[in-house]
Amino acid sequence: MKQSLLVFAGSTRSGSYNRQLARVAADMAEGRGAKVTLLELADLDIPLYNADLESQGTPPDVIRLKEQMYAHAGWIICSPEYNGSVTALLKNTLDWASSPVKGHPEWGDSGIKPFAGKVVGLLSASPGAMGGLRSLAQLAPILRNLQCWVAPRQFALSHAKDAFTPYGTLVHDGAHKAVQGVVDQVLLAAGRLHPEL
Repeated sequence: MKQSLLVFAGSTRSGSYNRQLARVAADMAEGRGAKVTLLELADLDIPLYNADLESQGTPPDVIRLKEQMYAHAGWIICSPEYNGSVTALLKNTLDWASSPVKGHPEWGDSGIKPFAGKVVGLLSASPGAMGGLRSLAQLAPILRNLQCWVAPRQFALSHAKDAFTPYGTLVHDGAHKAVQGVVDQVLLAAGRLHPEL
């Protein structure tokens, strides 16, 4: 059975380096035989989280998001860095996905269900010298709190403006190997923890 992997970036910007990196990671995983879903958060109509808004009904795309997360054994998240932390978009996405849906037969009991036991690999890309590394330091404890298994290997792609070829691949072999290492570790661990997915 092919291992299932969900890949997404915490950005919707058209020229986002992290969206480019997500596509690179997805291609690498497919090259390893994984069944990959490349999720674009821009395709989901998810408002800013507000408990009053939620009390009027959870948006349908939040349910879609929960279903996508739950259906995959492992994830790769490419996290931009804003002010030394994760983007509001990414945090908002995780907040909605982790909120129980009152009265729903599948998602009503626990907000942890889409997250618990998922193997998550962390990548980031930034024009700066640190490559968005501080965002990963902020993201990892959020995911652990949601009972995810965060892969020990991670990679922050520095000087991202010059890191991609016109064809969307990575310029430097070292960066390619580092991203592949994260992808491979996630696929290995996810296959052992969730062979049914």
